[in-house]
Amino acid sequence: MLRLRCTWLLLAVVAALIALTAAACGVGEEAEGTRTPSASGTPAGTPRPTASPAGAMPGVTDTEIVLGSHAALTGTYGAVYTPVIKGLQAYFDYVNAEKGGVCGRKVVLRTEDDQFDPALAMDAIRKLVEQDKIFAAIAGVGTAAHSAVWEYLNERGIPDLWPITGAHKWGADPKAHPWTVAAIPDYFVEATIYGKYISEHYPGKKVGILYQNDDFGRDQIAGLTAGLDPSKNQIVSQQSYETTAVDVRSQVTNLKDAGAEVALCSCIPGYTAQAIKGANRMGWKPQWIVSLVNSDPVMFQYASPQDMEGTLSAQADKLIEWTDDPAIAEHLEIMRKYGGGAPGNFSVVGQLVGELTVEALNRTCDDLTREGVIKAVESIKEYQSDLVLPGITFTFSADDHIGAEALRLIRAKIKDGKGVWEYEGEIIPFRR
Repeated sequence: MLRLRCTWLLLAVVAALIALTAAACGVGEEAEGTRTPSASGTPAGTPRPTASPAGAMPGVTDTEIVLGSHAALTGTYGAVYTPVIKGLQAYFDYVNAEKGGVCGRKVVLRTEDDQFDPALAMDAIRKLVEQDKIFAAIAGVGTAAHSAVWEYLNERGIPDLWPITGAHKWGADPKAHPWTVAAIPDYFVEATIYGKYISEHYPGKKVGILYQNDDFGRDQIAGLTAGLDPSKNQIVSQQSYETTAVDVRSQVTNLKDAGAEVALCSCIPGYTAQAIKGANRMGWKPQWIVSLVNSDPVMFQYASPQDMEGTLSAQADKLIEWTDDPAIAEHLEIMRKYGGGAPGNFSVVGQLVGELTVEALNRTCDDLTREGVIKAVESIKEYQSDLVLPGITFTFSADDHIGAEALRLIRAKIKDGKGVWEYEGEIIPFRR
C-alpha cells in the first residue's frame, strides 16, 4: 500500500512538471508571435500575434522600436543600393531627433550586409530575428535575396514591410503571405505600363526582352505581354541571363539578329550597362527601355551619358535634381544633417519607405504588436507622400498588399556634359 501511494505521488509530481513546462512554452511562443491563427482568413500555419503584455513583444521596449533590414552594403551592388538604406536610416534619425521618435519611442534600424547573396540574406535575417529580436523587417533589398527570407518571416508572423524589390509575389496573395506588404511598383505592373507605352508610341515595331532569370525577369515578361496590344506589336525574342553570368553579349546579339526595334532590359545596372554598350559597339540602336531599378544617377557611372542617351525608364517619385521642390530640398537637408551619404533617386525611395513605416507605427501606438502594425498598414488609404508625384498614392487592405500602381516615363539625357533623367509624358496607370 505504501509503495502504491508513493507511485501515485511520483506520477502527480511528474504531471505537474509537464503542465508547468507546457504553460511556459506557450507563453514564449505567444511572445514570439507563433500563436494559433485567429479566425481572420489567415491560412493554417501562418501565425498572427495577438496583443502582448507590455515588454513582451520582441523589438518593443518603453524607449525603442527595433527594426531590421538586409541589403548589399558591400560588394558589386553595394554602391548601387546602399543609398536606399542610407536614406531610410537618415530619415529615422531625423524623426528621432526632431519629432521625438514614434509612439514616444526611438526608432532603431539594424541592417545586416548580405552582399546581394540569398544565403547571406538568410543568415542576416536569422540574426536579426533570433539574436537582435527585431519587431519587424523592412526594406529588404533584392529579389533573389529577399526570396530567400520572406517565407521564414511569414512563417514566424513577423511583419515584412516594403521589400526593395518589385517581385509581384510580395503583394499578390496577402491571404497566403499576410505579413509581406509591398511599396515600390512591382515588376509586373511596371512592364505592363511599358507594354501599353510601346503599343501607343511604337506601333508596328518588333519587341525584344533581355531578362534576369528569376522572379524579376519572369514578372516583366508577363507584364510586357499583358500590356502590349498584339495587333500592334509582337515579341520577337526573349533572352535570359543568370545572375552569375559574366556577360550578356550572346543574348544581345540574338536580340539584334531577331530584328528587335524596341528592347526592354529587365536587368540590374551592371548587365544593363553591358547590354547597351554592347549594342552600341555592334551599331545596333534599338529604343532601349530599362527597368526602374536603373533609374538613378548612379546608372551613368555604369554606362556613359553618351551610351545611355535616349534610354527610357520609369519612376513614381520626384527626382533628386528637383532641388527647388520643397520635399526634395528637405530630403537633401536630412541626408546632409544626419549623415545619409550621397543623395539620389534611391535615397528618396529609402525616405519614402521610412515615411510609410512611421505612418503605420503612428496608427498603432496603442497596440504595438506585430498584428497591430499589419492592421495599421491595411488601414492606409490614398496616402500621398510629398516625395511622390502628385496623383500617385498608396492604398492597402487585407486583400491588397501591392504598392504604387502608376508610373511616369523618364528619359536619359545629357545636360552640361552630365547624364540626367527627365520625366516626359503623363502618368500611366496600371489599370485603365
